[in-house]
Amino acid sequence: METLRQRKKQRTREALIRAALELFTTRGYEGTTVDDITDAVEVSQRTFFRYFANKEEAALAVVEMAVAHFTEAVRERPPHEAPLEALRQAVLEGWDSLNEVIESVVPVELYLQMYRVIESTPVLLAAHLRRSMEVEETLARVIAEREGLDVAADPRPRLAVAVFSGVMRVTERQWSAAADFSLDAMRTLTVSYLEQVGPALTENWRTH
Repeated sequence: METLRQRKKQRTREALIRAALELFTTRGYEGTTVDDITDAVEVSQRTFFRYFANKEEAALAVVEMAVAHFTEAVRERPPHEAPLEALRQAVLEGWDSLNEVIESVVPVELYLQMYRVIESTPVLLAAHLRRSMEVEETLARVIAEREGLDVAADPRPRLAVAVFSGVMRVTERQWSAAADFSLDAMRTLTVSYLEQVGPALTENWRTH
């Protein structure tokens, strides 16, 4: 059972995340200091570093929540689904419940705006891509477990995840630069791009 102390710590962490994202999206990542964040929440620097090692962790905290949500959704997909279909359905069917996960910490609009900050800030983009590689390895192991495969001996789980992640990265980049920066637009773009995986990529492009 969650204690009062645990709830207070969770509220403090979420307040720091909200303040950080609000400042990053208005002042920019480089233009925001840890002091700015702690002043907004009226806590000490020591409190901030109790929850986050640096600004980067605070900036990517909600993205990490979304990734964890997606990874769990992949684990729960029906076993009869093919690996790429399980990945596809996990991301598409996860939008509604993702809203609930994100809204418990920050408004979804703020979460979406943060993607543009990540894309336009080299240090954050590098960290985001580095963490994405770690997530790919986790997903490959999840897929291997689903299929009863040895991830060290069979390359297919890593290849399937690499293809899926590549599509999602292209989608993310195109969406963050588009005029329509809504969650619905992201979903539509995701569906469109994922439909290109399979025959559309393996057939002869010159004759089709």
